[in-house]
Amino acid sequence: MALVSLLGVCKQYDYKVILKDINFSIPKGEKIAIVGKNGSGKSTLLKIITKEIETDEGECIFQNNLKILSLPQNPIFEPLMSVRDVCEDSLAELRDAHKRLEFLNTQDSTEEGLQEQGMLISFIEEHRGWDINSKVDEILQRFDLENIANRLANTLSGGEQKRLALSVMLLKKADILILDEPTNHLDVQMVEFLEEMISSLSCSVVFISHDRYFIESLAHRVVEIDEGKLLSFEGGYSNYLQKKEEILKNLSKEHEHLLKLLKSEEEWLNKGVQGRRKRNEGRKARVLEMRKNAKANPSIIKKMRLELQREQKHFNRDESKNAKKMLFECEKISKKIEEKVLISNLSLRILQKDKIAIVGKNGSGKSTLLKIFLNQIPQDSGIIKRGDISIGYFDQQRKMLDEDKNLLETFCPNGGDHIEIKGKNMHVFGYLKNFLFPKEFLDKKISYLSGGEKNRVALALLFARKYDCLILDEPTNDLDIATINILEEYLQNFDGALIFVSHDRYFVDKIAHKLLVFKGDGICEESYMSYTEYLDIQKELAEYDVLESDLKDNQKDEKIKKNNKLSYKDAMELDLLPNQIEKLENIIKSLELELSDERIYQQKGIANIAREIQDAKEDLENKLQRYFFLEEKHHNLTQNNS
Repeated sequence: MALVSLLGVCKQYDYKVILKDINFSIPKGEKIAIVGKNGSGKSTLLKIITKEIETDEGECIFQNNLKILSLPQNPIFEPLMSVRDVCEDSLAELRDAHKRLEFLNTQDSTEEGLQEQGMLISFIEEHRGWDINSKVDEILQRFDLENIANRLANTLSGGEQKRLALSVMLLKKADILILDEPTNHLDVQMVEFLEEMISSLSCSVVFISHDRYFIESLAHRVVEIDEGKLLSFEGGYSNYLQKKEEILKNLSKEHEHLLKLLKSEEEWLNKGVQGRRKRNEGRKARVLEMRKNAKANPSIIKKMRLELQREQKHFNRDESKNAKKMLFECEKISKKIEEKVLISNLSLRILQKDKIAIVGKNGSGKSTLLKIFLNQIPQDSGIIKRGDISIGYFDQQRKMLDEDKNLLETFCPNGGDHIEIKGKNMHVFGYLKNFLFPKEFLDKKISYLSGGEKNRVALALLFARKYDCLILDEPTNDLDIATINILEEYLQNFDGALIFVSHDRYFVDKIAHKLLVFKGDGICEESYMSYTEYLDIQKELAEYDVLESDLKDNQKDEKIKKNNKLSYKDAMELDLLPNQIEKLENIIKSLELELSDERIYQQKGIANIAREIQDAKEDLENKLQRYFFLEEKHHNLTQNNS
């Protein structure tokens, strides 16, 4: 039996239908992802499950004594409560159970007292709550909160508050967890930990997320809300896309069948008066309904196909005819805030059409580097050269929007209803419909839009103008998947340079050509791997570090023997270097071929190609030296062993 069942549920606000005659259930232990466009009703569905709002129609059935806990997007904590206080307060029921049990132990035994003692003991054991302080310490450590345990909860950063709220939910132990965008404000390491933690839970989990890897990793079922209706798909995100494609194919087949049937019925309708006698009015009505569907279906199919293409496909990037030009050149720049070193001796070139993802843990200096590029703050030392370039900037504050203007005034401040997009004159609605805005929104004030809709306006403004470089700070936060797909499409077709900070692994894998990894203590590392590959290798290296550390602890008396072999980390590096060297050699060969092709070197510029060859050769030389050093070390140690 399901823990929660919604039967024939309807909900509307004013005259807008949000949910229309939906059926939805939450079986025990199932993990369900809710997807859909901003404003489609995802949060409304969660609020119905948590009983925050009532339905207009339909039946909601909840199992008795059901415990449902909800994680809001923006957690709120009591003032003057520390992080530890918040965690301990969440265990108030356990503390009360301990106090009651201690009291009963001081009383004379009665049948009722013994029964109550048994119930209290079962409750404490069920929640693993015999040692409350250890339980709190364990959760603080698991969520990386132990170093800030005494700080006031309402002074924490967004990511820290999200981690604290998640830790409280785990401590309370629920039958159903409701999570609204749980990965927002979390760095990749914490997202991966959250995935592992949720995966290990036996309770049911219902969550909204734009993180497609997160959905793929956790969801037993994906439920899509579209135009008030619910569609349910077994499996993760990739299976959801596959099933949507099947629906599209079936819809196309049904449309073809409808056209054939309509042609036959039209022939009947045109046979003359005898064929259209009054007793056939029902058949005539069906023909008219078929005509209506035949007109509507192509636009529905086209819309579905476009959305699927945006979700599934890497769009081809048009090669620009302009040569790559230097946008930024950093020479040994450094920056620290108070005593914390964020950037140390960073040297970096950014050329036209580079697409660079800046990744790393929260607080490591990623946004600081963006502010240096934007000239909002200075570097402490080093030189940064900026070309004569125009920069478009996107952040979560949406400072470029005037809340008092409507959409038409925002895009056409000088009047009229046309705008110029990349040299083409377009009607403003023709442009805005690419960002999922219906025509009736043109007169709507910005202040009346939802947060996700405002983000879509900000993106539409950004892409309406011509820039040499786009700088984006967490562009996917608070966007639904449909809007992220639009963002990805525009960024993949963007001719300039792109520099962005993101924790969204799917987004980074799809968009970035290069990673700039902030590793902490001011150390930055460039990588041409995909983000997923980079994280996998880092995880392997970390495992080797742990193994190496364990060996040191367990083999203190075998120093001589241990010194006669490579460390696990060195061995791993020695295994990886040949492939890296081969890749660099291929890159150099490819660039040298470009120098012999007049068409290419005129397009890119001989100086730029020569610089790329020089950089690649320097990188190759460093890797070769490292390889020969490790190979010689390995050989010598092997000889010593024998």
